Amino acid sequence: MTPKSPPATNADGTRPTRQLLHLVFGGELKSLDSVEFSDVSALDVVGIFPNYAEAYKAWKAAAQRTVDNAQVRYFIVHMHRLLDPELTGPPKS
Repeated sequence: MTPKSPPATNADGTRPTRQLLHLVFGGELKSLDSVEFSDVSALDVVGIFPNYAEAYKAWKAAAQRTVDNAQVRYFIVHMHRLLDPELTGPPKS
């Protein structure tokens, strides 16, 4: 099944923006030196967002709520890169 190409322009004449899904989640780490969680069943899945800017806002809010616990970390996962690596290209270094 081949994905459909987005329309060249929206109804208002603007170019459509691609949906670039991002997952925000976090939890308590076993150690500050690794990205291994203490309890995977207790991970906080903040949500899935349509673009990086929205994901960043959610990540920042979650991280600020847990600022008193140094073991808790939140992450943004670029789901669009996992779902369609050919479309988005390789990750930037």
